[in-house]
Amino acid sequence: MSTQAVETLHIGIFISPNCYIPDIIGVYTVFSVVPNCEIHFIWQNKDLIVGYPYFPMHATTTFAECPMNLDVLCIGASVGMLSDEALTFLAERGNQARYLIGICGGSLILGAVGLLNGYLATASFSLIDELPSFGAIPVKGGEVVVDRNRITASPVSGSFDAGLIVLGKLRGEDAAKEVELTLEYAPHPPYGTGSPELAGVELTQKVMQKYETVFNEFRKAAQRTSEQFLALKA
Repeated sequence: MSTQAVETLHIGIFISPNCYIPDIIGVYTVFSVVPNCEIHFIWQNKDLIVGYPYFPMHATTTFAECPMNLDVLCIGASVGMLSDEALTFLAERGNQARYLIGICGGSLILGAVGLLNGYLATASFSLIDELPSFGAIPVKGGEVVVDRNRITASPVSGSFDAGLIVLGKLRGEDAAKEVELTLEYAPHPPYGTGSPELAGVELTQKVMQKYETVFNEFRKAAQRTSEQFLALKA
């Protein structure tokens, strides 16, 4: 009895200087155990870059080498400056990808290059109010938001959830369930404070104040990207 060949999946993970590594690690982890799957860490060159927090790495695939029609293109938050070449790549390949994933501040970057206009979307609770500035419709209180082929999520665990959801769409729920079990992905947070709703007002305000400088850097990066992209299109 013959077994039908499974089409190779091409998963693109966009990296850049100062990209937030926890946002992309879940998508990578999910697809790293999927058969017939090629994962591309994409940047404009293969020079050493440093993600945030300190994480030295190289791209495996340049913009020029990247497959034209990715099955998935994923981006996380970043405070780094993106080149015109990077913005053009994101806008063009994001529209061509079968599924587009934005994690945390990555959702703002997708919006900044016109990929979430009119789409329901989410981001980190500290950044979600910025989404309307980029044409997206914010959805609060949800770790993952799926609108057509755009999947946006809150940071860290949202990356795992988004990856599993997209895997289910590409290979079927049975395959996604198998990977979920393979990874033993069954979060049980020890303190139950992983969202503003769970943490309460006092702790949420404390965290917002403590990391306000970092959150502002993500906001500024998205606004800078939007202005740069609009100038590029003009």
